[in-house]
Amino acid sequence: MSISALLVQASQQLSAELALPMNEARIESQALLRHVLDGVSRAWIILHQQQALTHEQRGWFNELLQRRLQGEPIAYILSRREFYGLDLAVTPDVLIPRADTETLVDAALQHIPLHLPCAILDLGTGSGAIAISLALHRPQSKVTAIDYSSAAIEVARGNAERLGADNLQLLQSDWFGALKSLTFDVMVSNPPYIAAADPHLKLGDLRFEPLCALASGTDGLNDIRSIVAQAPAYLATKGWLLLEHGYDQAPTVANLLQAEGFEKIRHATDLAGIQRVTLGQKP
Repeated sequence: MSISALLVQASQQLSAELALPMNEARIESQALLRHVLDGVSRAWIILHQQQALTHEQRGWFNELLQRRLQGEPIAYILSRREFYGLDLAVTPDVLIPRADTETLVDAALQHIPLHLPCAILDLGTGSGAIAISLALHRPQSKVTAIDYSSAAIEVARGNAERLGADNLQLLQSDWFGALKSLTFDVMVSNPPYIAAADPHLKLGDLRFEPLCALASGTDGLNDIRSIVAQAPAYLATKGWLLLEHGYDQAPTVANLLQAEGFEKIRHATDLAGIQRVTLGQKP
């Protein structure tokens, strides 16, 4: 079977069994094939579409395809995910970085000077997606990133070293526990914010991602409450706290910030116009 025929067949299977739009199914099929062929370009595939795979290559492709057909996220299958223009390694120990979270990076960069030192904290760093993006775009800043999971810290460390984020420090910590007397000018977090009983946790990619990084109490806001309550002790005067949250949680998060004395509270919207990030400034 030619590469062209193989991709058509795989795309049809993915579209039918996972209810993917055909264009998305084609992209995923090509991504699986490029992985099997040691990262060849899309242009290479077009130029060699009548070529056939070896027996070993075909077997590996079918193995990866079956994993995807069973619902496993393609990011975990490929061990890679693009985020903010970066090629990040991901494993099942960390959340899969999503485009929505780029809203948090954009909003944070607006409050971090380009050519002046700034102390930044990323709470619950996972793969390091947010922290590394900030570190690379603000090289004069010092970024500290924490995560409760030692496995997540190792993933983030590998990404930081490979991408050259030399101004990033990683710490294993239960939120603020290991920070002692440190203070920061900007604090960001994409914490767990899904209600524990939300049925979406049993659907799609979420079934494969670490539950502790997704769910947070009956209303999904336990961790956000904890962060908002503790953050003022670790924020410098006029420092900013930025929180990613669910599509309908912006008013509640704003109220939590206001109750803790934060000022200049506002929201940042994602590409769909959804209030995805809420931020406030310490007086």
